[in-house]
Amino acid sequence: MDKFTTLTGIAAPMPLVNIDTDMIIPKQFLKTIHRSGLGKNLFDEMRYNPDGTEIADFVLNQPAYRSAEIIVAGDNFGCGSSREHAPWALLDFGIRAVISTSFADIFYNNCFKNGILPIVMPQEAVDVLMEDARKGANARMTIDLENQTVTTSDGQSFGFDIDPFRKHCLLNGLDDIGLTMEKSTSIDTFEAQMQQSRPWV
Repeated sequence: MDKFTTLTGIAAPMPLVNIDTDMIIPKQFLKTIHRSGLGKNLFDEMRYNPDGTEIADFVLNQPAYRSAEIIVAGDNFGCGSSREHAPWALLDFGIRAVISTSFADIFYNNCFKNGILPIVMPQEAVDVLMEDARKGANARMTIDLENQTVTTSDGQSFGFDIDPFRKHCLLNGLDDIGLTMEKSTSIDTFEAQMQQSRPWV
């Protein structure tokens, strides 16, 4: 998993509330077990017409936001059914952080496991960040995970809270497998001891 330290990038404004996981990645794209390739179907029903042509006024189809790495969203982002494909699709598109007033619990947890930083902020802060995101590609936000701040293009800074363990994992690029591999020496020692004391197992 890629480390998340400091990110300076384009933020796409998505003020819609209750953006659920079926909107993020519709059910017909859940057949794959691969994490890559889902970015083209991110927000599929919002991005494309039935004939496959782009819906011009959808934010991620607009030239200013095609390379967005941050989403500033309305309340309750990631609600709906549990599907890890949702953060997979976001990450494959290039999204590394989502800012909202609240997230659905399962989606929130899945983001950390896939290297995406979900940031919860009060409505007043999200409103300012939303307006900054509306400035387009020339307005780049900076997210500093170490110092737990989000800074607008004009230098206004907001702090955010994050669980220390989750922060450690993102800063060091540790998913569940990476956390296990950190204990590889202890695991090897334990297995060697077990083989000596219980060779029949």
